[in-house]
Amino acid sequence: MPAKSAEDFTEGPIRKNLILFVIPLLLSNLFQQLYNAADSVIVGNFVGAEALAAVSSSTPLINLMVGFFNGMAIGAGVVISRFFGARDMEKLRHAIHTDIAFGIICGIFLVVAGSFFTPMILRWMQTPEDIMPQSIAYFRIYCFGIVFSVLYNIMMGIMNALGDSRHPLYYLILSSIINIFLDLFLVGVVRLGVGGAAFATIMSQAVSSVLCLRKLMKDNTGYRVRIKDIRIERRMLRQIISFGLPSGVQNSVINFANIIVQTNINTFASAAVAGSGAYSKIEGFAFLPITSFSLGLTTFIGQNLGAGKYDRAKAGARFGIICSAVLAECIGVFIFLASPFLVALFNATPEVVAYGARQAHIESLFYCFLALSHCIAGVLRGAGKATVPMLIMLSCWCLFRVAYITITLLFIHRIEVVYMAYPITWMLSSIIFVMCLLKINWLHALDNRHAAL
Repeated sequence: MPAKSAEDFTEGPIRKNLILFVIPLLLSNLFQQLYNAADSVIVGNFVGAEALAAVSSSTPLINLMVGFFNGMAIGAGVVISRFFGARDMEKLRHAIHTDIAFGIICGIFLVVAGSFFTPMILRWMQTPEDIMPQSIAYFRIYCFGIVFSVLYNIMMGIMNALGDSRHPLYYLILSSIINIFLDLFLVGVVRLGVGGAAFATIMSQAVSSVLCLRKLMKDNTGYRVRIKDIRIERRMLRQIISFGLPSGVQNSVINFANIIVQTNINTFASAAVAGSGAYSKIEGFAFLPITSFSLGLTTFIGQNLGAGKYDRAKAGARFGIICSAVLAECIGVFIFLASPFLVALFNATPEVVAYGARQAHIESLFYCFLALSHCIAGVLRGAGKATVPMLIMLSCWCLFRVAYITITLLFIHRIEVVYMAYPITWMLSSIIFVMCLLKINWLHALDNRHAAL
């Protein structure tokens, strides 16, 4: 039987169950965004615009490194939610332990790779020389604790796949509080600069990952985590990779495209880098309903298709997509109106505020298209069709976006050209996603694959 902390989405009112699951995810993402924004706000106000630019220039690179393995965690969540919905406890236990072992290996790999290649990649990104030393310092210190970030996302994905979105929220709230207090102390009092901000982040991430592991080890269920059982089960790893690789590749190519975008922003000025970095933190709040409903839909679809309840899966998909798009657009309107004030919270330098507000005015009214793309992708991933969103986002958000920026900047060297890349590619991908959702028989996509697990 499922644990009390787990949620069975195959029974009960669809809208109520989905909303009650998404609300903790939404709050978790809110605290995650506050968590991410704390470094930038405190560094931007206590150290200055150049330090804010240094943190901002490192963010796409961090997202690239972590994004692939977070995508793999989403794939593992599909496998876990399917076994949970089918009540196959033995395979569920093997999947959970294999997932954690895989996360440990990946985290250690990222520590080594990130520490070694940092200066080379930041120079390749054309990071301005006046912020290069601080960018290298921030990123290298962050890399030493990146294993905790990977493990937290792995274990959060496991709990979400089991229908438990509450405990990851509790742990994230605690770690966010720790991060803010450490930021204020190490940056504002001890004056350690960007290095202090990076150290605060890895310490707070360590707390959240340890708490997640402790929770999974204490659950009195047939799939409770035991340290001695954490190892790679080859057959299960193949299934996790089969479902997770498309999502991992998708995250990687999107983040790689964002590095190309950041590289182009870096060619303008450090104020442009700082303004864009401040806006990206603000934009993260618009992602809250998008990522929450996307993750919620993946779990909801996975469990219900595992139980063979196709009509229920379809109704939940329709409700989640509409809710996400509406909420994202409402947030976009607010950001459009309040962007100068919001950017100034990070750094009040007029030039920085002007860059950040300009980007918000170009992008924020198109968030509904971003929601459509992500939520339909979440539905397709839950149905085991992760290759479809991977190909769409590779084409639209990577190849087309990079080609558009590269070619257009040759003729119009204005930063607005870079900003416009996002709404253009969001609209393009949304059109293709809607067409795929209507034409692909996604409700029965996993029948044969699940039988082979």
